[in-house]
Amino acid sequence: MAKVLAINSSPRHEGNTFHMLNTVLEVCKNAGHETEMFQAGGREIRGCLACGGCFKNKGKCVTDDWMNELYQKMIKADAIVLGSPTYFSDLTPEMKAIIDRCGYVSRGDGHAFSRKIGAAVSAVRRAGAIHTLDSIQHFFTISDMVVVGSSYWNMSLSRGLGDYEKDEEGLKTMTRLGENIVWLLEKLV
Repeated sequence: MAKVLAINSSPRHEGNTFHMLNTVLEVCKNAGHETEMFQAGGREIRGCLACGGCFKNKGKCVTDDWMNELYQKMIKADAIVLGSPTYFSDLTPEMKAIIDRCGYVSRGDGHAFSRKIGAAVSAVRRAGAIHTLDSIQHFFTISDMVVVGSSYWNMSLSRGLGDYEKDEEGLKTMTRLGENIVWLLEKLV
């Protein structure tokens, strides 16, 4: 049994991004894998200070907040699914802080994300999701992770609360993403 961690950076705790991530997790859970959702959006967080302390602390950021707890969850996961709504054609500030800080901590921790599975999802009103997904996937590729895709871009046209459930293609895309994660987990773990 593998562990799949989803991180929701939307401040809407049970909005479209949450439901997209939950669709992926349900597929993984139904296949017998352990799943967890971490709510990052709406929580106060600061960006990376570029102090280099994480290289001395091996696996811990010097800023003492919830990021260190999240980093430990990421280390224990076999697959990490990062979700962000699209804000002005990019990801949320919380997701950017996660990428920057956990990325640096993992490098100081012997490149701890190497060969983990990574997938990005984004809820979007109309356009900009490709840039959001690309920003997240740059984190995966620079961290030596294996990136998983689906039958279309890992996005949903869903602005208003509940729009994701009406997006038939988005639902199919998230379901297939979950299936692809399960398939890859069975090959790698």
